[in-house]
Amino acid sequence: MRRPVRNRNIVGKDRKYGSEKLSKFINHVMLHGKKDTAINVVYRALDKVAKDTKTEDPMEIFDLALSNAGPQMEVRSRRVGGANYQVPREVRPERRQFLAMTWIIDAAKSGKGRPMYVKLAEEIVLASKNEGEAVKKRENTHKMAEANKAFAHFAW
Repeated sequence: MRRPVRNRNIVGKDRKYGSEKLSKFINHVMLHGKKDTAINVVYRALDKVAKDTKTEDPMEIFDLALSNAGPQMEVRSRRVGGANYQVPREVRPERRQFLAMTWIIDAAKSGKGRPMYVKLAEEIVLASKNEGEAVKKRENTHKMAEANKAFAHFAW
């Protein structure tokens, strides 16, 4: 069993939408301590999401994208008797959120030639529709866990 984490960093709510998830997302987008740049990129991306999907609240689409991109199961490497096994494990909610954010941002960064907010908005919309690179990565993670289900008895 995991020991309890004592000093978990508590992130405040963001300025515009009052969401802790969005504040964490902004921190993940941030490079080299340039938080204002990251805030501008994320807010412009959410404005583009609202315009493209013709919705009033882009946070609904953002939350749906995070839940669709987050994996339920993942494989963890475990050494047993001189051999390494890929043991499928359930993903904790905090890690699920972290992986979803990371995969969405990485998928947006991989596209070249367009502004970051455009790529990020596109990936958020695709993830909310269960499409895109982040969701494909989640599917691959689930396939790995399913393929290694025979080693689930090593999870302790």
